Amino acid sequence: MTDSSVRNAQKLYEGKAKIIYATDDPEILVTYFKDDATAFNAQKKGQIANKGAINCKVTTHLYGLLTEKGVETHLIETTSDREMRVKRVDIVPLEVVVRNIAAGSLCKQTGIALGTRLEESLVEFYYKNDDLGDPLLTRDRIAAMKLTSPDMLDQLTEKAQTVNAVLTEFFARCGITLVDFKLEFGTDKDGTLLLADEISPDTCRLWNAAEPDEKKRVMDKDRFRQDLGDVAAGYQAVLDRILSQMS
Repeated sequence: MTDSSVRNAQKLYEGKAKIIYATDDPEILVTYFKDDATAFNAQKKGQIANKGAINCKVTTHLYGLLTEKGVETHLIETTSDREMRVKRVDIVPLEVVVRNIAAGSLCKQTGIALGTRLEESLVEFYYKNDDLGDPLLTRDRIAAMKLTSPDMLDQLTEKAQTVNAVLTEFFARCGITLVDFKLEFGTDKDGTLLLADEISPDTCRLWNAAEPDEKKRVMDKDRFRQDLGDVAAGYQAVLDRILSQMS
């Protein structure tokens, strides 16, 4: 059951982790964060207790931090534990992934050992298309598919690198290593490029910097993907550390 403020609102879209609702203003939407969890292109499904509320809070605080550093986001205000009012944007159909340390598909596709720190952070583009499995794209393929312009790719890369610099430093102060993360962007009615969607343990790989054990250090959705247990506790620990730095 959703919160009372959206219970009677028009549902525009329901994704794997969030529901988008209309408001009286066509340029403002409400994002509702769910407890549902998926992995491997929704082949694995489940729930993580209180995930929606945790991810909403984490996103709110990290978006606030990024706004202070000059990164514009679609967030207008957070109105409840699970809801935020956001600007309507036309989403660029690319997931922008930033990698600082080798993990996940980078290891599988390249043979680079898990945990290898990259000399330079990688910025990669993946096509937002579940039917195709969200494939990794080159700039030439993006051009051939006419998904966006070279100038937009440059803007996405620059903004992703800025986000990475801000979050890497902040998470380090939290005792957390930012391994990699996924971003989404969209343009508002004025054509301004805004950071959208969320930044949370759902969309980031986050390791406890003080924990050497490969399994125990995981604080993100890999606990769900890899059946490591204590998934909700990992998410909560991320939020607790963020709040301790912002208090």
